[in-house]
Amino acid sequence: MSSIRVIVLDVLKPHKPILPDFANRLAEIPGIIGINISLIEIDQKTETIKLSIQGDSIDYELLKEEIEKLGGTVHSIDKVVAGKRIIQEVETPQDRS
Repeated sequence: MSSIRVIVLDVLKPHKPILPDFANRLAEIPGIIGINISLIEIDQKTETIKLSIQGDSIDYELLKEEIEKLGGTVHSIDKVVAGKRIIQEVETPQDRS
């Protein structure tokens, strides 16, 4: 059983399915309780999106498979929160620029 509670992905997808349909399909995956999709960039054939997903136990491999079934590709995993509860990031001196 996965202990992933939050995952943020950079995904490249075709224009179809449209974002509401894409989100609804991913929201049906067991363990996912919410999805936020932000459109980052759009070109003639594709869209770059940021997927922020929260759940009780997110199965990354199952999530990735569903994204691929919808024509998408995971470019990067930008954030992961795992464990019994969600821990907020703390700013450190290295984070300041």
